[in-house]
Amino acid sequence: MRWTMALIATAALAQDVTFDRLKNALKEQQNWMTYHGDYSGQRHRTLKQINSTNVKDLRVDWIFQTGQPGEFQGTPLVVDGVMYLTAANGVAFALDARSGRQLWRYSYPLPKNELLANGTVNRGFAVLGNQLFMVTPDCHLLSLDARTGELLWNVTMEDNKKGYGATLAPLVVGDKVIAGVGGGEYGIRGFIAAYDARTGKQAWQFYTIPAKGEKGGETWLDDSWQRGGGPAWMTGTYDPQLNTLYWSVGNPGPDLFGDVRQGDNLYTCSVLALDPNTGKLKWHFQFTPHDTHDWDANQTNMLVDMNYKGQPRKLLLQANRNGFHYVLDRVTGEFLSGKAFAPQTWAVGLDEKGRPIEKPGTRPSKEGTPVCPGLAGATNWMAPALNPETGFFYFAVRNQCDVFYEAPPVYVAGKAYWGSVFRGWSEKRESGSVKAMDPISTDTKWEFPLAKAPWSGVLSTGGQVIFATDLDGYIMALESKTGALLWKFNLGYSLKSSPITWEVGGRQYITMGAGSSVVSFALPKP
Repeated sequence: MRWTMALIATAALAQDVTFDRLKNALKEQQNWMTYHGDYSGQRHRTLKQINSTNVKDLRVDWIFQTGQPGEFQGTPLVVDGVMYLTAANGVAFALDARSGRQLWRYSYPLPKNELLANGTVNRGFAVLGNQLFMVTPDCHLLSLDARTGELLWNVTMEDNKKGYGATLAPLVVGDKVIAGVGGGEYGIRGFIAAYDARTGKQAWQFYTIPAKGEKGGETWLDDSWQRGGGPAWMTGTYDPQLNTLYWSVGNPGPDLFGDVRQGDNLYTCSVLALDPNTGKLKWHFQFTPHDTHDWDANQTNMLVDMNYKGQPRKLLLQANRNGFHYVLDRVTGEFLSGKAFAPQTWAVGLDEKGRPIEKPGTRPSKEGTPVCPGLAGATNWMAPALNPETGFFYFAVRNQCDVFYEAPPVYVAGKAYWGSVFRGWSEKRESGSVKAMDPISTDTKWEFPLAKAPWSGVLSTGGQVIFATDLDGYIMALESKTGALLWKFNLGYSLKSSPITWEVGGRQYITMGAGSSVVSFALPKP
């Protein structure tokens, strides 16, 4: 009977998840229907059954073991009482969200004896109608039947043997499924592409590295654009009113060595504003021109409507891997402000157009050049959050430096194409924090210290609780206005995903991936 009821629930889901529901996801606070929870990337829910007073009573309600080696980096979807999640190695599941009981399992047949350049992690599903969409480590895009887990279609995005891979959660806009590729360390030519949700046929493709003769092609030396990198390995955000897609681009190739690709190297380390119907570029902003430190711009492009200098503006916020926080006008791409949020030694600041003013002698060298932030950045792909009640921007900060060495690489298709870096600068001990910041002034409101530089994101809730995690295995609850520690629980594994919250049957849950497990917390039943 339970199995039958679960199938009825997924059948209802198949008929009900429309584009209109996705556009209005914030009206369904009980669900989590996209990677970011909604199109804006704010990762806030008004749910407040769990609050700053009772969060100390949180208990593990259920645990689901994926059985897959490797770390869990995904964000589950929760729709009408059913949880959908992807694990490492091309495996996916549907669960009864009330109990964590498995409803179905799908396993993608990974190619044997082939290099998987981007590893085997996966960051989640997208959903539309009765279909789920996921990418695979060998750079395919799949559609599964949400009711049964049956494969509906399978398309190749690019050839894995050339160094392409995929790890992100796709994004559904209208009748299109949008995804980008990884492989920036393998001399690929990156792209973002849209596929027809019903058939899998490619609708458009935008190359993140322009060819000679195309706009931006002049920013590449000779034919270096052919191996220019520019991976698009994280999920974008979308503004339905402007009908604009915002997607970030990663490092140039060869990574960490810029002599053979002189120029700004567009559109690497940039955010792109695209028309989701055609893939046409509306505007771009480059955070780090001619990057030589692996400072991908694949952080969340958060969309907010706030006052800026006394006037209401449609803004895009990004805390970037290079150590600076940016405020852009998301209608035009105009740079409004930017300021360092963590220790950095490579730039004096940003000019009036947001271009970094580099300090001399901070690029990789034969002798080794110490630079802060390090290779992994002052923050990274882990999700930030914004609470509209406090107005604070919450995110994970990494305080870590590296010594960068110059090492001219040789390009071989499908092989690593980068210089080298010595990870670790003993004079600058690695640490981190969860920071609450005014997103306009970048004034720090509070900061919760962490012993190690974190690799996981944060969640904001209406109960005035911020949920965050660390590499020592703790999920913790912090008071949203002060940062006071309210509760913590050790999950026994270094955490590298982001918590979510949802509600079913009158109970609010907090769900977090840990190792090969997914753990859901709730308050004790009355």
